[in-house]
Amino acid sequence: KLGLIVNDNTPNFNQIATTNEGVYKTEDDWGESYYFRGAVDNNWVKFAGFYWRIIRINGDGSIRLIYNGTSTATTGTSTQIQTSTFNSSYNDNAHVGYMYGSTGANSYAATHANTNSSTIKGVLDNWYQTNITNKGYGNKVSTEAGFCGDREPSTSSSTSNGSGGTGTTTTYYGGNIRLTNSTKSPILKCKNSSDLYTVSGSSKGNKALSNPIGLITADEVVMAGLSWSGSTTSNYLYTGQHYWTMSPYRFLLSNVQLFFVNSTGSLNGCYVSDTRGTRPVINLSADVKVTGSGTNSDPFVVS
Repeated sequence: KLGLIVNDNTPNFNQIATTNEGVYKTEDDWGESYYFRGAVDNNWVKFAGFYWRIIRINGDGSIRLIYNGTSTATTGTSTQIQTSTFNSSYNDNAHVGYMYGSTGANSYAATHANTNSSTIKGVLDNWYQTNITNKGYGNKVSTEAGFCGDREPSTSSSTSNGSGGTGTTTTYYGGNIRLTNSTKSPILKCKNSSDLYTVSGSSKGNKALSNPIGLITADEVVMAGLSWSGSTTSNYLYTGQHYWTMSPYRFLLSNVQLFFVNSTGSLNGCYVSDTRGTRPVINLSADVKVTGSGTNSDPFVVS
């Protein structure tokens, strides 16, 4: 429906994408997904009175968007809804989650149960209710697609061994191993169903969300062309601001850390209690009709 031309190869994820590399494809939890990479200029959408950038077309045909604000300005605080901590508490592995379980628990299942909302989930839920649901746009948002907050634990920083993830045990989460070592290997499939945040209407995931809204993942950031090992101002995800992903990084020295996009245009890690920008991510339903060419002067507009 968007008239995209798709590259038939896989990019080198060890290299930063600073030019318009276009669209690539890979598998997600629903099928074949098509993601934008580099300094692309044809992924603009106007929806619900806001401008958005397309991250990717999901495997079910829905369109994943990241918030850009009320204008097409690509830098500055207008590209985010506000700043927030990810979680106000930070001294237990539980707090790495977009939702989380019991602190001080000895079992992984109890620690990472999806029973409590993170601070930033509350921010996003309130924004969604005010700006999407209450204004009558909710029927255009997919209730099938989800958001992966990969909490696969490891006590090794180089290979995944499935250990850790409880209490104050030093833990390196899945994205850490995939994205910070010498060979970057981002994925769009969520390894554990309990980490795939979905609403009750979805056929997949944990069905724990009250609203179909989340954040970009660190894997999506690397696929878009940013990197742990360098920075750039020439990429559609660069805003000149620090902003959150929803991907766990590690628990080290009594502090939970999460991935975020740095103001210099790189992927980095910080404490969940730090304050960073909040850029909502939603998925437009697969059956929406759009007009426009996707440029900032002629964005895709949802009919």
